[in-house]
Amino acid sequence: MTTGQDSSTPGGLRKFRFGAGGEGNKDEGGARKFVKLAQAAEEYGYDTFAIPDHLGNQVGPLAALGALSQATSTIRLATSVLANGFRHPAILAKEATTIDVLSKGRLELGIGSGWMKDEFDKAGIEFGTPGERIRRLDESLTILDLLMRGETVDFDGEFYRITGLEGSPRPRQGPRPPIAVGGGGPKMLALAAKHADIISVATGSTRDGRLRLSDMTIEKTAERVDRIRQAAGERFDQIELNWTIATIVITDDRVATAEMALKALESGYPPNIARDVELTVDDILASPYLAFGTFEEIAEQIREVRRRTTMSYVGVFPTQMDAFAPVIPLLRGE
Repeated sequence: MTTGQDSSTPGGLRKFRFGAGGEGNKDEGGARKFVKLAQAAEEYGYDTFAIPDHLGNQVGPLAALGALSQATSTIRLATSVLANGFRHPAILAKEATTIDVLSKGRLELGIGSGWMKDEFDKAGIEFGTPGERIRRLDESLTILDLLMRGETVDFDGEFYRITGLEGSPRPRQGPRPPIAVGGGGPKMLALAAKHADIISVATGSTRDGRLRLSDMTIEKTAERVDRIRQAAGERFDQIELNWTIATIVITDDRVATAEMALKALESGYPPNIARDVELTVDDILASPYLAFGTFEEIAEQIREVRRRTTMSYVGVFPTQMDAFAPVIPLLRGE
């Protein structure tokens, strides 16, 4: 699998990779703008461009990847991430390997259990309990692994039954395109450690869907990586770890910016954050998910995140793509 997984530094850490994506298009002409956005990411030197999977006013990820396979030439193409309940794994495997062939081996297939219940409800698709969604994803990942290798599959599980189905077309990448799974909770991280080539280390969430502020600290992030290490065992060294920086602010005074961020949190902004802990300025400046400072300071912060967590695959949202681009050459090859 050509994900950069085998590239490491003299100290044994993986070399950095950079991905853009993760937000849908909500304005008129968004599908065409998405193509231009991917082309811009390629020109900036990002390694990967990812498309999210939501119902409503945004592009369909698989059709969009098919278009991007022809509109781009070098950047890897990813989903970030597909909601497992939207598609049967046998159908998804065929679409995925087709995209891998069309893109000449550039697909990274990101998939998760699905988390936006209202989208499932509006579409009349069963959402299920958290446990059911995780068990369903476990089965789906098993099936995808086999079918994307071109194997003939017989599977009789709780959610899926497949009899004598051969995976086709054969993918361009061997033995199959890499699979990425994201998670923040212990069960999802354990499932990702079992199946994934790439794990996106996310923050955990509360029952009402808000992100836990405590999980944004470097200490809690390192704990989640330790859970992956324990669950993965011997295969941990084969797994590439990703995280996405939520906010990037280019500034000559990163301390003042961190202080402003703390004040915003104290006032209840953003509303999707659950303030389950009181953070300090140092906590904000060390967080993997926030990047404040000059380009050089942000590059050094990312080096420190990798040193403390082994995470090396850095993601940013499209709205942050321009701001982060000058950091890439400072870290390229490290």
